[in-house]
Amino acid sequence: MTGPFLEVENLIKDFGGLRAVNKVSFQVGRNEMVGLIGPNGAGKSTLLHLITNIIKPTAGRVRFQGEDITGSAISAIVNKGIASTFQIVKPFRHLPVFMNVIVSCLSPRANKRENWVKTVEQRAQDALEFCGIADLALEQASVLSHGDLKRLELARAIATEPDLLLLDEPLGGLNPAEAKLIARSLKRLHKGGRFGRLHSEGPAMLIVEHKLAELMSIVDRVIALNFGEIIANGTPAEVVSDKKVIESYLGKEVKRLVS
Repeated sequence: MTGPFLEVENLIKDFGGLRAVNKVSFQVGRNEMVGLIGPNGAGKSTLLHLITNIIKPTAGRVRFQGEDITGSAISAIVNKGIASTFQIVKPFRHLPVFMNVIVSCLSPRANKRENWVKTVEQRAQDALEFCGIADLALEQASVLSHGDLKRLELARAIATEPDLLLLDEPLGGLNPAEAKLIARSLKRLHKGGRFGRLHSEGPAMLIVEHKLAELMSIVDRVIALNFGEIIANGTPAEVVSDKKVIESYLGKEVKRLVS
């Protein structure tokens, strides 16, 4: 593959008279973990939904591994190697946790990947263990806490064997210890350290998150949005020191992040 791994070019999304995303352009490299930050309503979740065509863009293009995927069916995008989690989780609530992940393991993409486990069931079990909820495998999803539902959401996404993960507040609803654990797990996943595949290439990631200390500890680069526009793009140290980011979002939080 030549060129950027993920390329977003001049994406625009209008909702009636409101422009939620305004001419946003950026790239994510194959080996990058990128954070996406900004105040509530900045357009972060909308941007993730535009990439996966959950929401159709008003204008602009999205290219993945050199291919224009703008307007592609969601199932086709998943099978090309992009998986996402959502801020508001929507599991199959009346199915056991285990079966929720089995559904992802049955996707065409997951079934085409390396045969490094023998069964679909083992693949689902591995994903649950990675996310720390294997002990809940037989529970109905409807009885899970919000934090455990976020873990289930992540397990379902990684079970599709993605090359790119779009994560919408994966640490939301987790206590500080849980958030640090999942953050470290995401870094390990990115480096290929999952299910014994320690030398394989893990997925690139684009992560929306408000728990900034945990996010900044794992990402290579941060993109900051405000009012649907990119106001900063650089290393964590550069972005948390950016005047526009401090004024629009970080405020006093910046002292804790740079100390």
